Amino acid sequence: MGRTLRDILDAAARGGFPPPDGRTTVVPQPSHRDAGVVAFTAHSVVFTDEDPGWVYDTLAALDCDALAATMNPRFLAAFLERTGRTTETVDAVLVGPPLPGEPPLRLREVDSAHPRVAYARTRRDEVRAWAARDAVLVMGRGVAGRLEVSVEVAEGARHRGLGRALALTARHLAGEPLWAQVAPGNARSARAFQAAGYRQVGAEVLLRARE
Repeated sequence: MGRTLRDILDAAARGGFPPPDGRTTVVPQPSHRDAGVVAFTAHSVVFTDEDPGWVYDTLAALDCDALAATMNPRFLAAFLERTGRTTETVDAVLVGPPLPGEPPLRLREVDSAHPRVAYARTRRDEVRAWAARDAVLVMGRGVAGRLEVSVEVAEGARHRGLGRALALTARHLAGEPLWAQVAPGNARSARAFQAAGYRQVGAEVLLRARE
């Protein structure tokens, strides 16, 4: 039996990555909601219910660097057209192992209408939210059932280390590896998660079914 996307993600969380051989692996979608690409170092994983032969033929026709072909805009445009899906951005993907003990911040769990929470509920299952003054922490089950985290700090409370503290607190609340997706241009968020002990393992683009 072949490996699933969840198998590949679980291995990456433990530091075990696909071989850096310049190849692409195609696996089935973990759910109807999520199709896309995860690019590791010199190896990509395309998760889709489309014909794998179509993926390989389309990549071969690009005549570009094989190491970056799955993130090439021409491939992604063809993938979107083929599936009739939509996408937002290519994200850096980071993962942090769970931590024992008390978290550095005292948070209260809330059933919030905060925009960050509402956004998470459109993309994740079992969403939970915690609030501190001027900040919110959100966790939920995302791609292939992995546990994903996002944080948001109010503009007036930034530059004080609160984002880093929230990202670190999340690792104490989670009992398993915790995944974060960060837009590459969001250097502030990337620094906060890295300072909280998350490490980048690849890049990712998700194709969502049109509503």
